[in-house]
Amino acid sequence: MNTRSLIRLQPSETPQPTPAPIPADSARFWRSPFEGESLVGAVKVFITQPAYKSICAHAGGELDDETGGILVGQWYVDTGAAGEFIVIEEALPARHTRQGSVFLTFTQDTIVDFHNEIEERFPGKQIVGWYHTHPRMGIFFSHYDTWLHNHFFPEAWQVALVVEPHQDLGGLFIRQVNGSFDPARYFGFYELETDPQGSIVHWNNLQRAAGDSHAGGETQ
Repeated sequence: MNTRSLIRLQPSETPQPTPAPIPADSARFWRSPFEGESLVGAVKVFITQPAYKSICAHAGGELDDETGGILVGQWYVDTGAAGEFIVIEEALPARHTRQGSVFLTFTQDTIVDFHNEIEERFPGKQIVGWYHTHPRMGIFFSHYDTWLHNHFFPEAWQVALVVEPHQDLGGLFIRQVNGSFDPARYFGFYELETDPQGSIVHWNNLQRAAGDSHAGGETQ
């Protein structure tokens, strides 16, 4: 993304979460190696299976250069006591990018395209974060990734997903409840299952958590 641009991917007004019950019954929790190491995310993250498929297809189609896009869905607050959560329903690939083996730049045309596509195809949805790949580099946040996240996705509930397609790795970077952000330790997520065959998650660095049928009982 152009570091001199002042364009943000969020409207100027302050959004509010929508009250809704946390989707516990159809969720499977995938735990990262860092879960339980005093990481407490500001939000829980649910990813629908269609969104997961879209992310993996995009990541697998560009094995040499970084690629990415935005995560579209909704920000909620549980009507019970499970706190805030987001549901990632769509993944929109960035189309007007400059990219290489160790960088990805969202141009201003990319940003305009994002907003146009959301308005036309997904009215009422929100940009809940972004994703990008690290081919052959692992799951972490670079200094530039952190700068981009803080400047263009500044809300506490906006997240970032990093995928390493060669080794089938993936992890979410989430601001913590205390406002801090760790660029080295990533979170897992809740898979919202709709496929009758069950789970489709294949990232090798995540493990299915015990008792994951009740998402509201898990902590990040």
